[in-house]
Amino acid sequence: MGWKLATFNVNGIRARLPIVLDWLAKNRPDVLCLQETKCQDQDFPVQALAEAGYQASLRGQKSFNGLAVLTRRRSEEVWPAFGDGQPDEEARFLALRVDGVWVVNTYVPQGRDPADPAFQHKLAFLKRLRRFFEDRFKPDQPLVWTGDLNVAPEAIDVFDPKRLEGQVGFHPDERRALAETAAWGFSDLFRSRHPGEKQFTFWDYRLPKSFERNLGWRLDHILVTRPLAEAALDCRVDPEPRGRPKPSDHTPLWAEFDLGKL
Repeated sequence: MGWKLATFNVNGIRARLPIVLDWLAKNRPDVLCLQETKCQDQDFPVQALAEAGYQASLRGQKSFNGLAVLTRRRSEEVWPAFGDGQPDEEARFLALRVDGVWVVNTYVPQGRDPADPAFQHKLAFLKRLRRFFEDRFKPDQPLVWTGDLNVAPEAIDVFDPKRLEGQVGFHPDERRALAETAAWGFSDLFRSRHPGEKQFTFWDYRLPKSFERNLGWRLDHILVTRPLAEAALDCRVDPEPRGRPKPSDHTPLWAEFDLGKL
């Protein structure tokens, strides 16, 4: 029996709830990590998701950011913050253990522009994640780091690498920062299973007909430690929700594992 985990930047859970509920009904993941929920915990549609068979662990924020992890079974432990003594005002991090697997759901800062101070904040966030993994885990533990990481790692992960080189999301400094954090002990599950496939997870609203023209970026990732890489059965992007009316600008990415191999 497979264990399925997915990630989806919903760009507003209340606006995208019908899409999320339909996707859950059709795909029945064991875990769904959401980013950019854009609502406080008391406004999250907990009841609608409970009726769909999911419990929600939340780290909300009014109007911006926000994370949720939906699970079919009760979480064994939940960490709503890094716990490293640094400020955690923005809702960009939520970790939990479920079915014996640690899942770290993150919404990495977008960075705005390489000349903006927000870009350095993005690089610092990735370094902070590296320290978090070093302090709390070992690479031989079953661990997933997932979410909207706001970095396209390789040229194949953007629609026009020559034009986009150096722009936020595809800047060498952030690609390096992501690689350094992942080097702690993670592999990029989608890329390892689809080495030559140009498949995106994000198509910008601001670009006319970006989805129809496939002018996208691969910004959403499922990174796993060695035990889960060896137990992986599949990892794919589901572009269907992005083509719906009133979609998020992202689409789900999912992976399936045989936890019996752990």
